[in-house]
Amino acid sequence: MDQKLFTEWRTLYSSSWGHSNVIRIRIRMRDLIEADSMQYAVEQTMRRYPYFCVELKKDGEYYLAQNKRPVVITHSLSGVKLNTAASNYHLVSFSYLDNWIILDISHAITDGTGAYELIRTFLYYYVSERYGVKLAQEGIRLVGDVITEEEWKDPTFQVTLPPVSAEQQMPKALDPEKAAGLKEEPRPTVYSIVIPESEFMRFNIENDGSPATMVSLFLSRAIHRLFPDNPDVIRIAMAVNLRPVLKAPLAHQNLVGGAFLEYKEKMWTWPFKRQATAYRGMTFVQTMEEKVLAGMANQIGITQMILSKQSDQERIAIAKMIDEMTENLITATVSYVGKANYREAEKYIRDFRQWTYSTGGSILMEISAVNGKFTLDFIQPFTNPLFVNAFLKELDENGITYDLQDVRNLEIPDVKLPWRE
Repeated sequence: MDQKLFTEWRTLYSSSWGHSNVIRIRIRMRDLIEADSMQYAVEQTMRRYPYFCVELKKDGEYYLAQNKRPVVITHSLSGVKLNTAASNYHLVSFSYLDNWIILDISHAITDGTGAYELIRTFLYYYVSERYGVKLAQEGIRLVGDVITEEEWKDPTFQVTLPPVSAEQQMPKALDPEKAAGLKEEPRPTVYSIVIPESEFMRFNIENDGSPATMVSLFLSRAIHRLFPDNPDVIRIAMAVNLRPVLKAPLAHQNLVGGAFLEYKEKMWTWPFKRQATAYRGMTFVQTMEEKVLAGMANQIGITQMILSKQSDQERIAIAKMIDEMTENLITATVSYVGKANYREAEKYIRDFRQWTYSTGGSILMEISAVNGKFTLDFIQPFTNPLFVNAFLKELDENGITYDLQDVRNLEIPDVKLPWRE
């Protein structure tokens, strides 16, 4: 079934060389990957997700066409460039090496929530086949399910939205890179920090926090500690899943909004718990239905602005302008899909990473909760550990046990797009 584009437009036009909007999920399993089990699991998984078996085509306007070619599996950690012959023109691919499994999928066609569903299905088939075990099926999308319109359809076509309102002017946000006198490097760096889930959840409960708001607060405090006299506001963009408000829990599209958490001057001297409560309050207010729908209306307005232009270059210019405006409003981004809940397959997982490029090239913190561990992938456009060290100091001072597991270059495959030949 061909799919009309809408929510995909901004992400597609925001892509640029060296900054592909691709989600990469890296999973280190307990044992070496078995090729036949990998092949079986990918084949079964993609049968269950026909709306991800697509290629970008143009017939007057771009659309996602059904792609019946096999989804590519490579024996490597680098993967393949998406939407090319190497990927069979798919916007998704798999790869593996040693005990690592990697999923690469275009952020234009889904978000972390959608990717988690796909991985949940994949792990069910892989673990079942690899280890010859019978896993519980509850809560996992499997071949043979009836795939309803709720999974296929873009819910933004159907929801009644309020009129687009004039947004309040927000002051410029502190730019960590400029504040520290650093320069963006050709390839971002990822610092992967692991925290025991039980310990971090206990800390959250005791201090009126949640994983995303608490990490946002730690990051805000760390940046303020480094630049206490910087006049620009420290503003964290916290990703928000739009599905609950859109009443579309099964939708597969990229449905992410945001809440802005500001570390206001009056908060600097407050006790830690009061600061955490304030961040929870900001989140609560900004995730109320009317606020989320208003934000959704603004996102749709941006898409309509892009589509009002006829040429790709004009549309790229609009997307670039919006991205630059966003960059000026964000100090860093924190994203947490929620507890992965990969069911019985989790005990076969050693490590889990979720990578993508940050909005506007700022600092991005991707939070994953898998197999009793929180993994914080601290992604930044430079190597200097200044901000990471300040963040870890916040963890230390609050008695939170952590393990800095590794430091790597951010390696994410590109996507070939018609206007980037």
